Amino acid sequence: MNKVRTRFAPSPTGYMHIGNLRTALYAYLFAKSQHGDFILRIEDTDRARYVADAVEFIEKTLASAKIIPDEGPHNGGDFGPYVQSERMKIYKSYAEKLIELGYAYRCFCNNDDDCNDDDKKFGGYNRTCRDLDREELEANIVARKPYVIRQKMPLTGETTFFDVLHGNITIANSELEDQVLLKRDGMPTYNFANVIDDHLMKVTHIIRGTEFITSTPKHVLLYEAFGWEIPTFIHLAPVMGKSADGTVSKLSKRHGATSFNDLVEMGYLPEVITNYVALLGWSPKSNQEIFSMDELIEKFSLEGLSKSPAVFDYNKLDWMSGEYFKAMSDEDFAKVADKFFGELDENLASKKVYLGSLLKTRISKLSDIPAQIKFLQVMPPLDVELFTNKRNKVTAENSVGILTDAIKVLENISDWTVDELHEKINAFVTESGLKMGTIMWALRIALSGQKVTPGGVIEILYLLGKNISIERLNSALIFLSNIPKKI
Repeated sequence: MNKVRTRFAPSPTGYMHIGNLRTALYAYLFAKSQHGDFILRIEDTDRARYVADAVEFIEKTLASAKIIPDEGPHNGGDFGPYVQSERMKIYKSYAEKLIELGYAYRCFCNNDDDCNDDDKKFGGYNRTCRDLDREELEANIVARKPYVIRQKMPLTGETTFFDVLHGNITIANSELEDQVLLKRDGMPTYNFANVIDDHLMKVTHIIRGTEFITSTPKHVLLYEAFGWEIPTFIHLAPVMGKSADGTVSKLSKRHGATSFNDLVEMGYLPEVITNYVALLGWSPKSNQEIFSMDELIEKFSLEGLSKSPAVFDYNKLDWMSGEYFKAMSDEDFAKVADKFFGELDENLASKKVYLGSLLKTRISKLSDIPAQIKFLQVMPPLDVELFTNKRNKVTAENSVGILTDAIKVLENISDWTVDELHEKINAFVTESGLKMGTIMWALRIALSGQKVTPGGVIEILYLLGKNISIERLNSALIFLSNIPKKI
């Protein structure tokens, strides 16, 4: 049995869409699960859409996702070059070989010639040059008339190929156009170059999207023309997105972030994205959902792939992200969260690990952090209505007494630690005769100006520090004291 070799062959035309990332991931996981090789090949023959830094971006994205090619533009290997624009002589030689074998021909038509079929028969090209007599053909060559090389499709019969997910697929040869293999400038088309490269690079399994199913018969005919072994095809169903109205369509920007980089910028960890994308069309044989890369490699199989479209669910991604955060140490979380903390004052900057310990169980992505901690840096305007809490029997009026007594207790604390604050506040609650919830509600609103905070009153006091805490409580006391009393 041949060694399993898979490839990811993106065009450098932009950033990596989630669908492309999934294709790369499945190709990588299958190769590694079979102790095979995974190849990165850059298909850059579409120069009109070429983006200068896209190759570097693709490589960085794969590295971040822990999808590491065994061979590629910067990995070396025995089958390079791994960039198609560097393989022009190879494509030309194989195109000429097809002409010799009778499976291709030179087409001298240009855009102004009457070589197009309005009713789209033969794919829109009327095969004017398919059977030129020898004299006309040689005259055109001597005159150096520009030409493309087209594949000579069978006029009758059918072409059948087997797909792991979809079974046998048959297409009538009469539906296949005499596609261009080599353009006038010598650049190959995708449908030609990928076949040549996959064969020469000994690719055994081709994993790609279902949009290539209709092109695959053309590829199969090329393999057969050269007498080459046909690889195994696996055509993946698309990744879908759900709109606000509940309708489902192919994942696009209208559904939210759709690229790996966008999701990273939003604060999802690369390993979370990879883990989640792995489950978009593949099911393990257990209920496990959280996987390391090594575990994905161990568990992955083609049998687990689905031929039905998968829906990208941001709620599920948020859940998975939260599970990763909870499993992290406080120190590790603080490191990955660092850039999302923003500019902290010296006091808060010294407490990042502690702050992270409060946040990591409350957020689903790191970009949630700025909104969560904003009140620690800038006190929002107080709203007198927030001091009212019927359940805890708190009002703006009785909050005045609570704050007055709390300030006295806090001013006498010299060791401003969580343990000391906890002890003193508990003692204060006991002595007051009030319920814990009553006192804590009034203090939380006075310290933060909001109902929900990461951590409770003790944690907020510690994070703010003694001076700012007492300053905020005094400001709240003045604010409440100036509220007109109800008659």
